[in-house]
Amino acid sequence: MEKLTIDIVTIFPAMLSGFLGESMMKRAAEKGAVAFRLINPRDFTQDRHQSTDDRPYGGGPGMIMLAEPLFAAVESVKMPESRVILLAPQGRVFRQEVAEDLSKSRHLIFVCGHYEGVDERVRQGLATDEISIGDYVLTNGTLAAAVVVDAVVRLLPGVLGADDGTDQESFREGLLEYPQYTRPAEFRGMAVPEVLLNGNHAEIARWRAEQAYSRTKTSRPDLLVRQNAKSKA
Repeated sequence: MEKLTIDIVTIFPAMLSGFLGESMMKRAAEKGAVAFRLINPRDFTQDRHQSTDDRPYGGGPGMIMLAEPLFAAVESVKMPESRVILLAPQGRVFRQEVAEDLSKSRHLIFVCGHYEGVDERVRQGLATDEISIGDYVLTNGTLAAAVVVDAVVRLLPGVLGADDGTDQESFREGLLEYPQYTRPAEFRGMAVPEVLLNGNHAEIARWRAEQAYSRTKTSRPDLLVRQNAKSKA
């Protein structure tokens, strides 16, 4: 199994150290499926204040992250096969198929913005990919990077402990996942559907497919529209 290396360029590495050292991220690293490195752009600054931001040309509120330390931080680890991902509002919307695409890479470098964003030249001359995790504003891109990293790492071979561990999850086939139940068979008047208790695997598979479609149609009809568009393309 070829290891995936993930570098995260952020001025807040402490925000990620706990996340990367717990649960599935920790197990994935221990299994040798992935290696994490946190890179602080402040280590690549030239002034005594370790400045990573400045006021925008043309005026306006807030501060903009400087190009120089971000370029230097990325170029300290960048290789020919590296994908440099800028977390930004204008990026393509992060979906399961994007996570699957990224999971096939050998080296991912995430660039996390802050304040009012990054110097446009980072996008123009450094980033190979741009990703947005949704239409809302976060304090900084470090939080978005954690979301993307989690979705990618769990897709790496052997991380979940089963070869088919991700085969029937939500969004895998463009549908939400069917309802799941465990013991007890009845709880506060709510019973597990009888079909799940009869041991007929064909009926169970049919019920699950129907439930996945029904749940998607009710809660996320946009997913069905996307699936129809793909099938016609």
